[in-house]
Amino acid sequence: MSTDRKSAQQSVRVALGARSYDILIGDSLLARASDIMTPHLASPKVVIVSDETVAGLYRDKINLGGLEAHWVVFPPGESTKSFENLQHVLDEMFTHGLERNDALIAFGGGVIGDLTGFAASVYKRGCRFVQIPTTLLSQVDSSVGGKTAINVRHGKNLVGAFYQPQLVLSDMSVLSTLPERELKAGYAEVLKYGLLGDAKFFSWLETNGTKILSGDKAATSEAVRVSCETKARIVAEDEQERGVRALLNLGHTFGHALEAEAGYDGDLLHGEAVSAGMEMAYEFSARMGLCAPEDVVRLQDHLSALDMTRTSELAHLFKSPENLLSHMDQDKKNEHGALTLILARGIGDAFVQKSADRHDVSNYLQYLSLKYSS
Repeated sequence: MSTDRKSAQQSVRVALGARSYDILIGDSLLARASDIMTPHLASPKVVIVSDETVAGLYRDKINLGGLEAHWVVFPPGESTKSFENLQHVLDEMFTHGLERNDALIAFGGGVIGDLTGFAASVYKRGCRFVQIPTTLLSQVDSSVGGKTAINVRHGKNLVGAFYQPQLVLSDMSVLSTLPERELKAGYAEVLKYGLLGDAKFFSWLETNGTKILSGDKAATSEAVRVSCETKARIVAEDEQERGVRALLNLGHTFGHALEAEAGYDGDLLHGEAVSAGMEMAYEFSARMGLCAPEDVVRLQDHLSALDMTRTSELAHLFKSPENLLSHMDQDKKNEHGALTLILARGIGDAFVQKSADRHDVSNYLQYLSLKYSS
């Protein structure tokens, strides 16, 4: 990690050999976007993919001087990650004559980043792209590491590719327009990094979490830096999730099942599902004798203190344990038909449990169903 003292800009390197790139973290980076991006582009021709909310707020504020930019703007929401919209992005790229050395720019949250990155990965077998994440969640998670995907009727992110960007540009100033609900959804992914392997960071979050959610830029910048450094280190070790990278899915197997049951209609945000999913992962670990009950209580107390999403708020999603288990069966980490879960031995000590006992998982989901139906 390096810091540019003049601009207080921090840089985290994702070390992947010839495909290495920097994550730039700082304030008011959009005002210098063209100067920052140009050295990473082979030509001035770019297509910018965004959503209506981000484009409405920042289309006139991002500096694109010297670039030949064409915009593609979608409605916000998870439903944008579809085959239809992937086709639309590709059609626009062909219409504007993009070549492989031209670039796509993802200017938005995780939905836009995932869709844009996947389009870049398949256009003429791969073209350049840059991530400009505009939500806390996308700044600490989805914009880093090269996971790209769209959703299909069988589940979330089931069609995609590992494809790295040329650059990630994370501007702290854009978070000031983020609704509180979206900020909390992003905080769940920040919290994940403390839970999966950094107990000291979790303790720091217990002290500074309220500052992050109240918009303190210094605290937020530090949280983004630590989160990105952790993810960059794991991605450099296991780019295509054959081993340790699966740890980054802490809370996601349970969380994706909740999202699928909710229907991807905005009733449950991804980060909200992860928040509840991490609680479930720790609670399930404790039921299996892997984790001390005190660690579960500590996590639950932190979630409650910051008014984060808890399983107790999602009672309507636990009515059918069978449905939830069926959704979990579609998880990408599963092998040979067996469930793979990310479980915990304690705060900051997560591990990958392959061939998790479906009977134990089913019993736990039945327990939650009965608990919240009473």
